[in-house]
Amino acid sequence: MNQTLYYSTNRRSLAVSLKDALLRGQAPDKGLYLPQQIPHMSLYEIESLRDKPYHEIAFEVLRRYTGGVIPEDRLAAICKECYDYEVPLEKVFGNNYLMRLDQGPTASFKDFAARMMARWMRYFLEQDTGELVILTATSGDTGSAVAHAFHNVARIRMVVLFPISEVSERQRRQMTTLGGNVTVISVEGKFDDCQAMVKRAFSDKDLGKIRFSSANSINIGRLLPQSVYYVYAYARLARGGQPITFSVPSGNFGDMMGGLLAKKMGVPVEKFVIATNANDEFPGFLATGRYDKIDPSRVCISNAMNVGHPSNLTRVVDLYGGVMNETGIVQAEPDMTKMRRDIFATSVDDEATRAAIKQAYETYKAVLEPHGAVAWAGLMRYLESGANPNLAVSIETAHPAKFPEEITRIIGIDPPLPPSLSGLEGKQEQCLAIGNDYGQFKKILLDGFA
Repeated sequence: MNQTLYYSTNRRSLAVSLKDALLRGQAPDKGLYLPQQIPHMSLYEIESLRDKPYHEIAFEVLRRYTGGVIPEDRLAAICKECYDYEVPLEKVFGNNYLMRLDQGPTASFKDFAARMMARWMRYFLEQDTGELVILTATSGDTGSAVAHAFHNVARIRMVVLFPISEVSERQRRQMTTLGGNVTVISVEGKFDDCQAMVKRAFSDKDLGKIRFSSANSINIGRLLPQSVYYVYAYARLARGGQPITFSVPSGNFGDMMGGLLAKKMGVPVEKFVIATNANDEFPGFLATGRYDKIDPSRVCISNAMNVGHPSNLTRVVDLYGGVMNETGIVQAEPDMTKMRRDIFATSVDDEATRAAIKQAYETYKAVLEPHGAVAWAGLMRYLESGANPNLAVSIETAHPAKFPEEITRIIGIDPPLPPSLSGLEGKQEQCLAIGNDYGQFKKILLDGFA
């Protein structure tokens, strides 16, 4: 199988291998990597996966990207190691389903990508010498998922930044109680401030001696594994080539990009419902063709989606034939007509999010958390617009027990803790604190990692 190369969305860096794209995270020209050729799966190949376990479906999808780089027997073993938990598809009513991506070791959909990426990096580092420092900004679940995935992996050190006032206590404790090779930093700012610090460090010549990578969804290693669960849902639920609609809660748009890659691979996606919280820069862009960042980002109960400038929008624009640089400036217009044909976008504020949690429970006994509720509300709006999809799947991205105060307040239930969240309150936290100041962050990196 020919090796897939990865190009930068800014078009000013050379195409590289999966290994280089993964270990670099961001391209030297500050663009994001995308595969030069997205491999295709026939409808027959996709539907033949119907009765396969998740890890075998992951192997069939991902081997098309890793050919010539990771031996297939090693990839198969990695997939089996990563995906040792259930991926429930829960019928709610009619042909409308929830896909619960909250059964992994940190009860978040980020487990699907973080575990695979950690193992790919471990494999590639076996071929090299030296140490890798992974910088990650999080607005919720990314930090805990990647910290757990990379915890005590040899020759990898983790630095996680999060906005101090915008993560739940359980999300925070999942990061701050690990120690070891994981350094956690709280920032007096927003997620976008944390993300900007990470991106700035990548291009800071004073930090050139440190070998950085990223575990945010700016890293292509996050997106490729996320495409798998779209293939899985279609293979499990669809019959006879019927089209499918996915409703995706969207913050930094990594989850959305996984879906777009799956569509490009051959999954017959009729429509993506892209549901944001009150950070509505993308619905506005789709409606008007003009992109305006939200700065500062708006604080919502779906905290992992509090993003005023999604990094992966650069990739979305690229897939539709346009160019957007890392600052959000559109340098070449994408095909907005095609984008609007493929995507229904809507913004769901906190009031509507809480109403969706209440309605889903009272009507269907389905327990949603705030991020999944944004997606569910988006799907309900799509249906109310007159759409009648053959099959629809709304994505639930985190376990409701991560947000006990909200869930209890809205529907009177304290969701039972999954094993991954048990015992956090009794563990000691380790966390550095800085202001919204890149200089303070840079000093930590120079003192501790250079």
